[in-house]
Amino acid sequence: MTEDAARVSVSVAVPPAMAFEIFTNEIDRWWRQGMRFRRGGPRGGFIRLEPGVGGRLFESIDGAAGPYVHEVGRVSAWEPPHLLAFTWRASNFAPHESTSVEVRFTQNGRGTLVSVTHSGWSSLRPDHPARHGREGADFYRMIGLWWGDQMRSLREHAHAHAHAHAHVHERVSSRDSAF
Repeated sequence: MTEDAARVSVSVAVPPAMAFEIFTNEIDRWWRQGMRFRRGGPRGGFIRLEPGVGGRLFESIDGAAGPYVHEVGRVSAWEPPHLLAFTWRASNFAPHESTSVEVRFTQNGRGTLVSVTHSGWSSLRPDHPARHGREGADFYRMIGLWWGDQMRSLREHAHAHAHAHAHVHERVSSRDSAF
């Protein structure tokens, strides 16, 4: 029996509290652009994650008639800085269809291991459009690669974030030591 989940982990060079903060509050800055990652594709818009259980993960898309919102899911667990979980609905899901995403933030040396588990795919019919004609391990590999691209972007953003904050701290410290 194939396990019903794709798992991806990435190490980021910031502590868990900062990794959680970046993942949740800066999601629009690290979430990849383009049709593969955003429903709006090349159109303008943003992705937001509302804090707390029941908060929405949504994309606001600039349309010809004005902005419209696609709700991707709802937060089901909010335990900063260790755990975030939310339901997931791709744009081609029927109203009753959803999957689950769990994101864990674990201290890893001086940084954080961010682990994503996306499960619940077995609840979708085998010919569902979200499967892109793929089955079994091939399908879960596709989902894992998609999340892998997202997590690489998170790592790059966290690195830039940590680097920028280190320079700010250095400037403040050097000013403080001059007195």
